[in-house]
Amino acid sequence: MAIKATIFKATLQVADMDRHYYAEHALTLARHPSETDERMMVRLLAFALYAGDALAFGKGMSSDDEPDLWQKDLTGAIKHWIEAGLPDERVIRKASGRAGRVTIICYGRSAGIWWNENRDKLQRLNNLTVIRLPMETTLALAALASRTMQLQCTIQEGHIMVTSAAGMTEIGLEVLQGGFRQAA
Repeated sequence: MAIKATIFKATLQVADMDRHYYAEHALTLARHPSETDERMMVRLLAFALYAGDALAFGKGMSSDDEPDLWQKDLTGAIKHWIEAGLPDERVIRKASGRAGRVTIICYGRSAGIWWNENRDKLQRLNNLTVIRLPMETTLALAALASRTMQLQCTIQEGHIMVTSAAGMTEIGLEVLQGGFRQAA
């Protein structure tokens, strides 16, 4: 018998002063059996960073044809493809051809090694942004995870803070390629 996904409910309030975006989102996250709290919270952070009415969670780990998050236009064309983790370079190239914009949020011990191995191939992709999150940031995010979450994400002048009843963490990130949240 297959292990089923664990369902998490999150109420996410986003106050993004850089983009003048203020909204509350009631989200249901299905955590894949092989997914960690750390990865799930990185996906949730990605939602907060790029939040909008058309942004939705994809199948992510369950499918090679769908990202962790994506934004489509009214015709079904993919405007923004967002992946968390260390995806294969071929998957990124394929996504770059399918979407107007691609963002990779890499994290973990191997993120630096992954970037060094893939940098030359990925730098040819003009619509790609690569962001690295330090391990202390993702571990602090994982500590905020619970089956029902009330989170607030504040973004101002590139500074990001996520708070909940479990605590608060400032998000440090490093842009390795492209521009952080560049225009679509």
